[in-house]
Amino acid sequence: MKRYSYLISLAIIFLVLSVVLYFAHYLIFRDAHHIFIYMLGDLAFLPLEVLLVVVVIERILARQERQAKLQKLNMVVGAFFSELGNRLLSDLINDVDNRKEISQALNITGNWTQEDFRKAAEFACHLKVEVDYRKVEMESLKVFLAGKREFLMGLLANSGLLENDKFTDTLWAVTHLDEELEARPSFINLPEKDLKHIAVDIARMYGHLASEWLEYAEHLKSKYPYLFLLIVRTHPFQEHPSAIVS
Repeated sequence: MKRYSYLISLAIIFLVLSVVLYFAHYLIFRDAHHIFIYMLGDLAFLPLEVLLVVVVIERILARQERQAKLQKLNMVVGAFFSELGNRLLSDLINDVDNRKEISQALNITGNWTQEDFRKAAEFACHLKVEVDYRKVEMESLKVFLAGKREFLMGLLANSGLLENDKFTDTLWAVTHLDEELEARPSFINLPEKDLKHIAVDIARMYGHLASEWLEYAEHLKSKYPYLFLLIVRTHPFQEHPSAIVS
């Protein structure tokens, strides 16, 4: 309420000031005709000025602000994959029954075009990961995620990241799996139903990871080709990933 009172008071002050200046102009030059000609000219230009300032310039500034936020977000996404995302994608792909199908669709190369990324993104969007709980080393996965818990909590505390629903969903999927694993003191003699439940959480997380990773890779190809080439050599969806240039 105070804010609106301030704006109203400011508008009244400027309006009174304008009247005083016009009146002073009339007292000095005694030319009301000249005053109304320029007043009408200023009023005629006002809609165009509003268009330029409010619509065009404001949209340009808003676009630049969105690009700046996106740039910062991609930096955080990069840190996320360097810290734990790449490791999860790499380790868990061996525990997936439809590994071949996923690898064929997401095996990015340096020659990929926007159309290739579009097709892969569509595949990732509808991806159903078939995790074999018998292959998953639950205890090792639990220890790994527990060691990254502080890092994950730091990301979730970043209010800027919460504006990106897709990445937030990925963080929640990873965090939920961490909580599920932490809630079980041991994985020995667990009921098959419970192990299948954990496998569903792993599959959900892996699907989010794959989709987010693909989007991040496309961003790097566009903005940072040298970082993209490292991903091309090391991503887990190829036969023999290696950082060594051969």
